[in-house]
Amino acid sequence: MTGIDIEQLKHRVCAAVDERAEKLRAAARELHAHPELGFDEHHAHDVLTDLLEGDGLEVDRGAFGLPTAFRSRAGETGPSVAVLCEYDALPGIGHACGHNVIGTAGVGAGLAAAAVASRAGGRVVILGTPAEEGGGGKQLMVDKGALEGVDAAMMIHPADADLTRMDTIAVHQLEVTYHGRASHAAAAPHLGRNALDAAVLGYLNVAALRQHIEPGERVHGIFTEAGTAANVVPERAAAHWFVRSPLVATLHPLKERVLACLQAGADAAGCTMEHRWIYPPYDDMVDNPPMVDCYVANAARLGRTVVDPSGAARVVGSTDMGNVSHLVPSIHPMIGVAPSGVSIHTEEFATWTGSERADAAVLDGAKAMAMTIVDLWCRPDVLAAARSSFGDSVN
Repeated sequence: MTGIDIEQLKHRVCAAVDERAEKLRAAARELHAHPELGFDEHHAHDVLTDLLEGDGLEVDRGAFGLPTAFRSRAGETGPSVAVLCEYDALPGIGHACGHNVIGTAGVGAGLAAAAVASRAGGRVVILGTPAEEGGGGKQLMVDKGALEGVDAAMMIHPADADLTRMDTIAVHQLEVTYHGRASHAAAAPHLGRNALDAAVLGYLNVAALRQHIEPGERVHGIFTEAGTAANVVPERAAAHWFVRSPLVATLHPLKERVLACLQAGADAAGCTMEHRWIYPPYDDMVDNPPMVDCYVANAARLGRTVVDPSGAARVVGSTDMGNVSHLVPSIHPMIGVAPSGVSIHTEEFATWTGSERADAAVLDGAKAMAMTIVDLWCRPDVLAAARSSFGDSVN
């Protein structure tokens, strides 16, 4: 755009983050100290929306029909860029995925971008997206129009290294329930039909299947019901499964193979089985190369060297940000908060997400995203390249 000093705008958004540094760090620590599970992140919702409102922005609390979702917007014209915030925790191990960092860095980036939106001629949307850890809050919000008019989207995710992306694979969760017939396990076992046996046989079938699936595919599950007394043949058993594949297209046939394995367990034990695929499935992540390049360059200005995943320096997982990336150009870079080798979803990683390294990641993540928003607003070539790359990737 003519007449726009991009360098000056980038200095300004970084300064805006620094001006709010104490509040952002405090918010990240507050979320870390009070972890909440998906769809129950009421405290986190209030902490983050208070930050936005305290800076003068209007906030839609409980947005899109979800009590712990929110939306805030700034800017009147120009390209619209969404920053997505996550803030749910994991059962038992708190913020072992670092969503306290994600949520606060997202708010920081949104506030910084809002401070220059009028001058830059752009629009920013800050979306609070609950229940990433299995609930699919982003897709539920998308279903109600959260991405209408949005040109690009971004977020950062903590890890043990600064990486251009997570190796994100598609996933669909499955609940299965087996029904048998109860009987006294000693007096009349022949009259029973053991639902737990059906579940165990299904599990073993899946274990055998794992030898014959693609290297990037994953299937894992737990028993959630297994009977009520050892001397009663279980008439009911249940399990919860995750089925993962690198692409949505390859996920579907794997789902059918897994379901056949589980049904065979029921058939062998003389039981019946019912199943439910949990909505929404998570798509694979389509990272947008022109946007990634901008983020890498902007992170370098902050002293962070962001590299492609390789060898041990990689994070494999699934996220509902993948669903977003199939709808608009998107990025999901990883930002280092822990020493190399400390894996996410562990108690050790949860310690690091409440550390000074995490404080630094909140500020650096906010700055790098805000500067990338400036690139998308003020460099038509970047947005055009992002759109072109997106069209090539998803078609």
